[in-house]
Amino acid sequence: MKIKLDGFVLAIIAIVITAYFFPNWGSKNSPIPLNLIGSIGVSLIFFFYGLKISPEKIRIGLKNWRLHLLVQTSSFILFPILVMGFYPLISNENDHTIWLAFMFLAALPSTVSSSVVMVSIAKGNIPAAIFNASISGLIGIIITPLWMGLFLQETTTNFNLGSIYLKLLTEILLPVIIGMSLQRYLGEFVRKHLRYLTLFDKAIILLIIYKSFAESFTEHVFNSVNFSDLLLILTAVIGLFLVVFLIIKRIAKYLGFTLEDRITAQFCGTKKSLVHGTVFSKILFQNTASVGIILLPLMLFHFIQIFIISIIAARFERQISPSKS
Repeated sequence: MKIKLDGFVLAIIAIVITAYFFPNWGSKNSPIPLNLIGSIGVSLIFFFYGLKISPEKIRIGLKNWRLHLLVQTSSFILFPILVMGFYPLISNENDHTIWLAFMFLAALPSTVSSSVVMVSIAKGNIPAAIFNASISGLIGIIITPLWMGLFLQETTTNFNLGSIYLKLLTEILLPVIIGMSLQRYLGEFVRKHLRYLTLFDKAIILLIIYKSFAESFTEHVFNSVNFSDLLLILTAVIGLFLVVFLIIKRIAKYLGFTLEDRITAQFCGTKKSLVHGTVFSKILFQNTASVGIILLPLMLFHFIQIFIISIIAARFERQISPSKS
């Protein structure tokens, strides 16, 4: 089987390399206002996100509540609980930063586009995938800061949950609400230009990643991470993904889910959104030089989830297609 390497993954690798060799463009003293550009770009991303959410599909999707409950419980409870189990193993500040990065990954919502695409390839329940991926992003605006607030308040004296929610409200939730209210007027525009809007989303995410890593390289944050640490992080990312994937499989079988619903539960419940991760990191860790390390497990997870799920999706497609023909 031929596995196609995701172009966005290559772009992320390229942008991190660019940040390493040319960090000054993204440093705090840069003449380019990347923070302002990023903030405006983020608001536009979620404005278009609101234009794409269908209230009617959300209402219809509520019927399959057991499937939705499993997916959202996996995203916002199972993942964090698994990561919290390793908290007692922290022995120094470097360990704490890496653990915090994994906790941030665990607290994030599911991704939208890749979940739906992979469920479609695997012949899963597509309407349920669309519903879960869409609603997960909205739930994450509330839940992710709550999870991180439990641990950031211990280490960051200027951490203010109220100001964080205000930023999330103005930069993310408000644009989503405005987008949903204008859907009847601009919905057709979004459908016609979906490809260009996706490119815009990715460009803004790459800009935020560049700035995060440029600041981290300027502050020499990665000096504390050696090759063995990187290998350990990658192994932990793969392990976390596979453990959650198998747990969801067992629960879905126990609950008597159809194969289509099980595919959707496993594919949506194991995904984590790079879009929300980069945006939330910009707000939650705005005064921290180690944002690059915070994003590292998430970027590795993004690659792993695309790679593994694409293989599994192709296998499901081969299994289901003959039986339906």
